[in-house]
Amino acid sequence: MDAPGHRPDERDDSPVPYVFPPWADLVPKVLPVATAIVAGVAIFVIWFWFSPKHTEVGYAPTQPVAYSHKLHAGDLGIDCRYCHVAVEKGPKASVPSADICMNCHTVVKHDSPKLALVRESYANGTPIEWIKVHKVADFAYFSHAQHVNKGVGCVECHGRVDQMETVRVSEPLSMSWCLDCHRNPGPHLRPKDQITNMGWAPEGDREQLGQELVEKYHVSPPTDCSGCHR
Repeated sequence: MDAPGHRPDERDDSPVPYVFPPWADLVPKVLPVATAIVAGVAIFVIWFWFSPKHTEVGYAPTQPVAYSHKLHAGDLGIDCRYCHVAVEKGPKASVPSADICMNCHTVVKHDSPKLALVRESYANGTPIEWIKVHKVADFAYFSHAQHVNKGVGCVECHGRVDQMETVRVSEPLSMSWCLDCHRNPGPHLRPKDQITNMGWAPEGDREQLGQELVEKYHVSPPTDCSGCHR
């Protein structure tokens, strides 16, 4: 039965008021806090987990030749400079050619199947395509000679290579990591005749020796942008 005064052919087009649920009052209070938490987590994940400490350290590619640094630099005690001949002379340490390898391997294990690629490279003059392990960004300048000639040992950047079957990245080589050393180089210095001695340990106070070497070798590494970004 129709209500009094209401005609069946008439429509009621009056708007129905929308009522928000009670929890909607919490949105303006919770949203800023939730946004801050999500942003903080995102920044932490990117800053921490995407840093070279986690993306680079441990990288150990399989090389075309199964060369063991543990055997050559460790067990046999071959000096790093025998293979990396330019490490004291210029920016790059240089990768040894097959000629250097065959100085020994024409006599030692000359018919080993593991050395087939080395023998082929030596005979044809075609370089072995080694995979680069330690990488510095293209926009940063780094010189091996400037470091080793100031008393920075190979182990400081490359780790105990003499104990590695396969060379791996042991330090992040990031800007902050480099700056830590540039700001306080003393603990990372050693006598120049111990540069390639991976197992060298100082006698006496390490900090005092470091300060003495800073003065002796006139070590004053740059800490401003132009030092590496030239």
